[in-house]
Formats: sequence, structure tokens, C-alpha cells
Amino acid sequence: MTRGSRVLLVTGGSRGIGAAIVRLATRHGWKVCFSFVSDHKAADLLVRELQLKGYDARSLQGDVTDETFPKRVFDYAETHLGPVEGVVNNAGITGPIGSFKDASIETVRRIVDVNLMGTMLISQEAIRRWERSGTRGRIVNISSIASTLGAPGEYVHYAASKAAVEAFTIGLGKEVAAKGIRVNAVAPGTAYTDIHATAGEPNRPSRVVARVPAARIAQPEEIAEGVVWLLSDKASYVNATVLRVAGGL
Repeated sequence: MTRGSRVLLVTGGSRGIGAAIVRLATRHGWKVCFSFVSDHKAADLLVRELQLKGYDARSLQGDVTDETFPKRVFDYAETHLGPVEGVVNNAGITGPIGSFKDASIETVRRIVDVNLMGTMLISQEAIRRWERSGTRGRIVNISSIASTLGAPGEYVHYAASKAAVEAFTIGLGKEVAAKGIRVNAVAPGTAYTDIHATAGEPNRPSRVVARVPAARIAQPEEIAEGVVWLLSDKASYVNATVLRVAGGL
């Protein structure tokens, strides 16, 4: 028997923090549609895992920088699960670790396109649909503690893109608040995911843990808790806010 009635859309949901959000959201009563770029195996395994537990989960391949993707993924989710009431903009990339002077223009543009433009395009589609239908929707954007720390010597361009996501979150949240739509963000600290290997330094958590006041690295599930709380009715008076889930940083 399928559980859950509300529909949530999560971008970049097949692995890492995204997958943790998908899993926790289903346990909290959401039907979930998540997107992925290329890892079919991870996406299929996650969908099967959740469906075997009686949850309703679907996945759709696509790139959030494709301007046709927001309509396609919303239409897909609504066809298979029902009207979307929540969105998590989780899709994001860091690019290779290194100094800004060595970053290629292609890398910088791709980071801005995925992290900022992707978030904006999906959010715009959500707001347009919710305003037409009168839905009191909720959006959670995934930022990073790098947005305030700056990530010098690692990926300041990534940090800049996430700072822009936070500015966008605050502005949009205020813009749509009177319509009953909430827009918030979570800024995670370093977590145990494969994003570090993708950036070229699999052991980065071990290198940076000494900076964290909590003296440990986060598990993806700990980040997901903050996200799912912001999606919930328990956070009904929280809007245009960035929640730092970063062990004290």
C-alpha cells in the first residue's frame, strides 16, 4: 500500500544529501519525484528501495540547466503522483578543488548554471504553478556553509554561487510570503558524500574536520532533518531564512 499524500520534487536526489532527503521525506508522508543527471543505477536502486517499503517514489533524468526541464519534471511528477506542493533544489556541483585563478571559464559557468540558474528555473516554475492554483507551497534551497566562509584555495566560485542562492532565497521568500508560499534554505557543513571524490579530494572530510567546532563531519541524514523540518507545517512561520546545519561553523 502506498503511503503519503503530499508531493515533493527533489532535484539531484539519487545520491548523497539528496538521497537522504528523499528517504526521510517519504517517511514523513511525502510522495517524492527526484531528478538525476546520469547515474541511472543509483536512481533505480533508490526508487526500488522505497517502493519495496510501500512508499511512492519516481525518478526522472534531466539537467536543471535545461530551460525545458522545469516544465517537464513538474508535468511528470503531477502525472504520476499528483500536484507538487514542495520543492527541494538540491542539484549542485563544486567543480575541481583548487585556486580560483586556475579555474576554467567553462567550470565557473557550469557551477553558476547548475547551482544558481538551476535553482532559479525550478523555483520559477513552482511559483507560477502555485500562484495559478492557490497552492501554499514550500521551497527549500540547498546552499553551503561555503557561502559565508568563502572556501579560499578550494572553490571560491562555488561559494559565490551558493551566496547568490541565499540572496535569492531571502528575496523570493519575501516576495511570495503574502501568498502563503515559503522559501527557505539549508546551508550544510561538510558531510560524508561522494562530492569530495568528484571534486578530486576523497579524503577532504579528514582534512577539514579540525575546523568544525562540533569536532566531527556530518552524516547526510543530519542535513536532511533540517530540510524536511523546513518543508513541514512545524516550520509554518519560517520564511526567507537560511538554516545553518554545520556543526557550529
